[in-house]
Amino acid sequence: MSELQLVIGNKNYSSWSLRPWLVLKQLHVEFEEIRIPLFTDNFKQQIRQYSEAEKVPILKTSELTVWDSLSICEYLAEQHPHLWPDHPADRALARSAVAEMHSGFTALRHELPMNCRAQQRSLNYSDAAAADLNRIQSLWQQCKSQSQQPGPWLFGRFGIIDAFFAPVVIRCNAYKIPLSELAQGYLKTQLANPDLQQWIDAGKAESEVIEEEEAGEA
Repeated sequence: MSELQLVIGNKNYSSWSLRPWLVLKQLHVEFEEIRIPLFTDNFKQQIRQYSEAEKVPILKTSELTVWDSLSICEYLAEQHPHLWPDHPADRALARSAVAEMHSGFTALRHELPMNCRAQQRSLNYSDAAAADLNRIQSLWQQCKSQSQQPGPWLFGRFGIIDAFFAPVVIRCNAYKIPLSELAQGYLKTQLANPDLQQWIDAGKAESEVIEEEEAGEA
């Protein structure tokens, strides 16, 4: 058994699980993946074996348990500081954007669920969801403009901020979302990442269907 275990939900739907999984993959850290399908009759019974919080994701080491996607990523950043930008002003912006993604964009989450199997579906969404999408694109623009670091990611190299926006990229690819030129370029960068593509392919191969997470029409 690997020293690290990451407990996740369905890859097709669980945006929260994707984030620390992607960070671990980008770090080339070996870990055991434990997948517990969401919204099943025995989900709580299974998840309690790993954390009383009863939510994915969960990172377990030989000594401790860390839950919540942001907490897990911050724990990993203590050992791998390059997961945040080098410059203090860039780190502050990156952390602010991650915190906003972690706690906000409620309309986007509810109306445009992450779905790896969905491909360019037509979907009517509210003005609130449209405002969320515009705000996210504005954040991407702000990060790229402030950092001016070489490289295709928001602060040049891959970091926690890119893991946190990866589910948004999957959403934009799932539904017909109009994007700015910069956002289109960032989407291509994310989707060209072999680790993210591995997650997407695995999500597509899953058999479970959660009806409330299915939105839009092909």
